[in-house]
Amino acid sequence: MPNNWKNLTLEKYDGSTDPDEHVTVYITQINLYTSEDAILCRVFLKMFKGAKLSWFAKLPPYSIDCFDTLVMKFEAHFATSKPHHLTSITLVNIRQKKEESLRAFMEKFGRVALSIRNLSPKMTMHHMVTTLKPRLFVDSLCKQPTTDLVELRQRATKFMQLEELKSFKSQIRATDGVERREKDGGRWRKPKDVYKGP
Repeated sequence: MPNNWKNLTLEKYDGSTDPDEHVTVYITQINLYTSEDAILCRVFLKMFKGAKLSWFAKLPPYSIDCFDTLVMKFEAHFATSKPHHLTSITLVNIRQKKEESLRAFMEKFGRVALSIRNLSPKMTMHHMVTTLKPRLFVDSLCKQPTTDLVELRQRATKFMQLEELKSFKSQIRATDGVERREKDGGRWRKPKDVYKGP
């Protein structure tokens, strides 16, 4: 082993996570110390948890001639652990629910959009506008369209604050109504009957 060698902080592979990501993290860490194929292979095999190393024992003798071959066989064996990558079509299925706040929807939409590779800002905005409920924010975007994702988020923030202020005022009114009822002995005042004529 190299003189400057330190144990890697990489978690041992248990077969449940993305093998490509495991290899990338492994190479990033070990390349700080060495790039020798023999060491790369031997240390890589130590990075397995439990019985997951059994796939290696079943490989034909002398079938690993370099680290690239080991990685190729490793990724092929654990290919079913690779996550299914989302596409922009996934955004079509996201809809703002009837009682869902703009903030909650934007956070949900943002999480999904970030997990989609190579998603263009234009496509993001298109899907966002079509999946929102027709409320004040959508009206604003229809009246004054934007092609800039940063501007869209800034405008959304203003409407989130407006929505939250309205919600806060509604809660205050509801609380005031309960307090008035409690002061009146727990009874609602019955409005006086008004004679409306024949």
